[in-house]
Amino acid sequence: MSPQAARKLSVYEQLMALPEGLTGEIINGQLRAQPRPSWAHGLAASRLGADLEGPYGRGRGGPGGWWIIDEPEVHLVLDTEVVVPDIAGWRRERMPIPPQGHKIQIVPDWICEIFSPSSKSTEREEKMPLYAHYGVQFAWLVDPKTRTLEAYGLAGAVWHPIGVFRDDDTVTVAPIDAIVIRLADLWC
Repeated sequence: MSPQAARKLSVYEQLMALPEGLTGEIINGQLRAQPRPSWAHGLAASRLGADLEGPYGRGRGGPGGWWIIDEPEVHLVLDTEVVVPDIAGWRRERMPIPPQGHKIQIVPDWICEIFSPSSKSTEREEKMPLYAHYGVQFAWLVDPKTRTLEAYGLAGAVWHPIGVFRDDDTVTVAPIDAIVIRLADLWC
């Protein structure tokens, strides 16, 4: 066996070698892989992303000035701490030019994680502390099963709840506070 064949793949190389249909992340140094999201998860992500892109990404009926992207590969530490939030946003003043490749090394200003039954504990218990540690300023947790949106703001290195919204509430919450989001539109 050649030395190259015997070489163990790095965790990031293992992530890149995952089969199609799996989403990989490196959380606290451990490779995590999960299947593509459920219909309810995908619908909530698609609709919320569409609600935000016009007013925040393009300035149509809103303030503009943001990059909003679905499932970006965010390298909190290059090839070592890699997360894939369902939706993320960067203020263009912090990231005037988007990265050329798929490895985004600028911490988002805002993330949104949408729970699937298999991802809920990882996102709440492992990814939220990582986001706080690396300075993401706002986080939303959306649960299609319970029909809730939880909004958090970072103070120091600690998440503070901004609000919990349910069912068919209309939501105007930081940092997406220039438009109204109808939660009923996110659920199947």
